[in-house]
Amino acid sequence: MRIQQALLGHSVLRRSTVPLLLVLLLALILFGAGFAVNILWWVAIAVLVVWLIGFVARPKGSSGRWYRW
Repeated sequence: MRIQQALLGHSVLRRSTVPLLLVLLLALILFGAGFAVNILWWVAIAVLVVWLIGFVARPKGSSGRWYRW
């Protein structure tokens, strides 16, 4: 009887741990994605600032393009 109770308690513990681990893994993934999106916004703002500076500070006698493509 005691062995059955011990085994039953162990399987209940295992069943309740799996969803908890899945939720923690999902939270970790979403946190990582949110951090990456936040960094990408800062990179986009920096590129926009560099582009605006290049647009405003272009040479007067050129064809209007400040890049060399």
